[in-house]
Amino acid sequence: MDYMIRGIDKDKTFRIFAVKSTDVVEDARKNHQTSPTASAALGRTLTIGLMMGYMMKNDNDKLTVKINGGGPLGTILVTADNKGNIKGYLDYPEVDVQRKASGKLDVGAAVGTQGKITVIKDIGLKEPYVGTSDIVTGEIAEDLALYYFLSEQTSSAIAAGVLVNPDKSVKSAGGLIVQPLPDISDESIKNLEEMFAKMKSVSEYFDTEKDIEEIVKEIFEGFDIKITEKIPVQFKCDCSDERIDGVLISLGEDELKKMMKEDRGAEITCSFCSKKYKYNEEQLGNIVKSIEKK
Repeated sequence: MDYMIRGIDKDKTFRIFAVKSTDVVEDARKNHQTSPTASAALGRTLTIGLMMGYMMKNDNDKLTVKINGGGPLGTILVTADNKGNIKGYLDYPEVDVQRKASGKLDVGAAVGTQGKITVIKDIGLKEPYVGTSDIVTGEIAEDLALYYFLSEQTSSAIAAGVLVNPDKSVKSAGGLIVQPLPDISDESIKNLEEMFAKMKSVSEYFDTEKDIEEIVKEIFEGFDIKITEKIPVQFKCDCSDERIDGVLISLGEDELKKMMKEDRGAEITCSFCSKKYKYNEEQLGNIVKSIEKK
């Protein structure tokens, strides 16, 4: 089962977020039929997006992360809340690139480095908060850490990994965010830096039968970490007949009549979950009538 935790060290000098996201990333792969490299790129973004969403305070808050580095995958977009729900897609899920000489998936080449990360936080104000930063590596975790530093003036250590089986299914996925708190000492910073220097690839930690608490204990050996909360996570799309009706209404009466005449209906596919919504001529006619009544 996928789940996510938040915690804090005994001296309250840094906080951590960690998530196991294997099922979430596999659901996304099935929805979009992603290539191995696309699964890794989208999977890392989903994994980090879950933790970023978890940081928001209110149940109705929404977080959107948009990544476009100019690479062959196009735009990656994920939307999360603070309750462990997330959805996401990328423009070209079938695109794959040659692996690195080490055999690892080359996410950086697929994402590209000629673009920006945009983070939108809808927290109930008149206008949502929008922050941006340049993409430097295309590896996603490093770029989102840079975003936090430049746009939110928050130092963050971020790691996310996705392993893909030979049959293209997702073997494991997970991630970690560590953020220092204002009272952190120079000694604690040094200890954290030494810990990160000794860390294995995050994929290795999550490619086991260990639960997140055990993984955190292994990574933060020497620190006293208190887990303060634990919640389940899932890939969850909130598309519905009503939402798709709204999309059609937004096209306008003339466009809908044109679709009725030329196509005898319409088919709309949700970008996030790939669910198809089919409308026959009569159903489109009913939507046109609803517009005329307004």
